[in-house]
This record gives sequence, C-alpha cells and structure tokens, in this order.
Amino acid sequence: MQQILFVMKRIITLFLIVLPSFLYAQKGPADKARGVFIAFGVGPRLPLNYFANSTDLGYGFNIEISYTDNEYLPVFLFGKIGFDQYPGSQSYYETSDYSNYSTNALPLAVGARYYFPPLIKSIVLLMPVVEASVDYTYYQKLHQFKLATGKSNYLENTSKVGFSAGGGVSMFMLEILASYNYFQTNQFISVDLRVRLPLYINL
Repeated sequence: MQQILFVMKRIITLFLIVLPSFLYAQKGPADKARGVFIAFGVGPRLPLNYFANSTDLGYGFNIEISYTDNEYLPVFLFGKIGFDQYPGSQSYYETSDYSNYSTNALPLAVGARYYFPPLIKSIVLLMPVVEASVDYTYYQKLHQFKLATGKSNYLENTSKVGFSAGGGVSMFMLEILASYNYFQTNQFISVDLRVRLPLYINL
C-alpha cells in the first residue's frame, strides 16, 4: 500500500507540474477556440473471467484532464489517473489456502472521447459519448494465507499494459460511462459517474 501511495504521489506531482503549462500557455490565434477541463469520477469495478474467480466487486475513483479545440471538436483528448481496490471473494477463501487476498491498482490512461449530436436539446443537453484509451496499471496484491498452511504472506507488485473502450450518456458537466477494461488476467467492467469542470477556456 505504501508503494502504491508513493507512486500515486509522484504521478500527481507530475500532473501539478504539467498542468500550469496548459493554464498559462501563450494564447494562439484569435480564431482558435480551446478548452482544458478537469473531471472527477467514481464507481464500481466488476471483475471478469479469471479475475472474477478470486475477486469480488471492487470500487475506484479517478481524476482526468481533457483538452479540445475547434479543430478537434467533437473529439476530446484526455489523460487519467486513478485508484482501484478489489477485495478477495469469500468463496475463494473457502476453496483455497488464502485467508486474505486483495488487489490495489493504480491505473493511468491516455485516450480520446467522441461526443455525438445531442439526443435531447430542449430540457437538458443529453449526448451519447464513446471513448477509448491505452492503459498502464501498477498492481499491488496482498497474499495472506491460513495459519495451518505454513505458507508465508507476501506482497506482489506487477504492472500491465492494456486498453479500455466504453460508452454512455453525457450532459458534459455530468456524465455516466461504462467501459470494458482489458489486462491479461485482470479484465473488468467499470462504471463511472463523472463531474467535469472547466480549467481554462479561450474562445
């Protein structure tokens, strides 16, 4: 857990160093409209396939920085960092030597999001949205065994590269999105409720 927090602090520090370059960069041509946004997401994580054999429903949260301008619209480019946690399943404990098995994950993602024309305009702006990203995740897994087994407990640290793709509905400032996330032996479905705020807008 301490290693996860150390890596997370280093990456957040990097975000804080890079972010001012977006906020205070020199303005481009007058006809160049652009925007930088920050979003906060939280939601459940549903393990699939091999991952589901040992793990119960987890949860996660993330922070995202996204960018677009009038040349990219309706495409937004984004970078995202998060933290996910998965407890071990009770059925796995009953059929194995484990007394505790849990997974902490620190995911990083770079991708693009596409907003379709609004389904509703009159009452509220409601747009379908799809996104895809390339992901890197650092894992820390706790292996804790029953005393009768005589096995030593240990922490396993690994990292994997994968991808995610998903879709949902958006009011832009508020959206809900479900995604399929693929990592070898660690596949899962995530559902995120996001709140998005503008950091910098140049019209």
